[in-house]
Amino acid sequence: MGRNNFSILTILSITLLPILSLSFSTDSPTDRRLLVLLDDLSLKSSHSIFFNSLKSRGFDLDFKLADDPKLALQRYGQYLYDGLILFSPSIERFGGALDLAAVLDFVDSGHDLIIAADSSSSDLIKSLATECGVDFDEDPSALVIDHKSYAIAETEGDHTLIAADDFIESDVLLGKKKIEAPVLFKGIAHSLNTANTLVLKVLSASPLAYSANPSSKLSSPPSLTGSSISLVSVVQARNNARIMITGSLDMFSNRFFRSSVQKAGSPRKYDKSGNEQFVTELSKWVFHVRGHLKAVNLRHNKAGETDEPAMYRIKDDLDFSVEIYEWSGKSWEPYVANDVQVQLYMMSPYVLKTLSNDKKGLYHTSFKVPDVYGVFQFKVEYHRLGYTSLSLSKQIPVRPFRHNEYERFITAAFPYYGASFTMVYGRVLYLQLCLPVPQVRPYCNGEDCTAMNMVLSDIH
Repeated sequence: MGRNNFSILTILSITLLPILSLSFSTDSPTDRRLLVLLDDLSLKSSHSIFFNSLKSRGFDLDFKLADDPKLALQRYGQYLYDGLILFSPSIERFGGALDLAAVLDFVDSGHDLIIAADSSSSDLIKSLATECGVDFDEDPSALVIDHKSYAIAETEGDHTLIAADDFIESDVLLGKKKIEAPVLFKGIAHSLNTANTLVLKVLSASPLAYSANPSSKLSSPPSLTGSSISLVSVVQARNNARIMITGSLDMFSNRFFRSSVQKAGSPRKYDKSGNEQFVTELSKWVFHVRGHLKAVNLRHNKAGETDEPAMYRIKDDLDFSVEIYEWSGKSWEPYVANDVQVQLYMMSPYVLKTLSNDKKGLYHTSFKVPDVYGVFQFKVEYHRLGYTSLSLSKQIPVRPFRHNEYERFITAAFPYYGASFTMVYGRVLYLQLCLPVPQVRPYCNGEDCTAMNMVLSDIH
């Protein structure tokens, strides 16, 4: 019996090995295996354009109902998926081993997440969004209303179909090609948590928009108004996990992708909305097709040498270099920027230098070790909008001069040397010129005295 169990476990391990090997790696950071949780399997066809665009880019999608009793994100301590797409706004409770804490642990482990809500959103989805740094309108019947930037339709409607075009200005988030057509949005509003500095608005409402129940009159001022309303937001966590949050599930639908759009007050009508381009480009960022950096080969050495020393001496000249590359979706390409800096750090930066680059990925600089000894760190902390953060450090001790390494004569001490020699010379001169010469007066009597005087006269 024991042998049979061992055989079964072995077979399961071999079967799961290809799945687990698809997980995130630094050699190919793009997510590959995505779990898509749906309220209704009909969303596979109503949102097929979005799903097919992911498949065409090499993603492996696993569709499941959000209440599936066999749901699990990990097995044997290993995550089965690289990313999670929640198209299940009305789910009250996930099935299987999945819950709010499991989703947050998934993100804390460096994996990515897309949350799409709508007017039927449950407390579970809103709580998850709150944990990620955004707050949906507490009124369950409220929608985003805009009487100026609405999309012109055949019927007048209630102006809840928004034609939004207030995009964030970032090529790394939305691609280099400008999105010309407005994005159709119909859903609920959310605001950013001011305590969370990692969340960003990608698509904002117009200054005249507000969140309210479109079927009833306002009895009090709406809680969310104007540009404080975010339609689509993103978060890049400190572990470089990426999250996209929106209050419109319809924004991903085939109907909105194919629909023509004309913004109120604008004479131009677009044959196709900007939804497909917007969602496609933003999903590339979320799943690390774009904006992912890596730093390798951090090196330092004394000027004129190639080997990395075990320690430096104060006032040594040194060279520092590091290579930085950006993932293009298929390969690593040199990353070119002029704002990468290195610190020589001990409690605080003693040296801060901007690195030069050769446009081939190599960043380098040279500087002198400060006249302070201790345990220092080379630190590269790079944070730029839309890019993964880089945090590199390498520890290196710095020693003072040894007793036999000091200069024999220190230039700064020349005045003291001069003062000392001047004092010695002055003392000798004083003894020679100022003190009287003693006269020899020998003691003698009679003939002995006459003889001594003769001797002294001969000496003189």
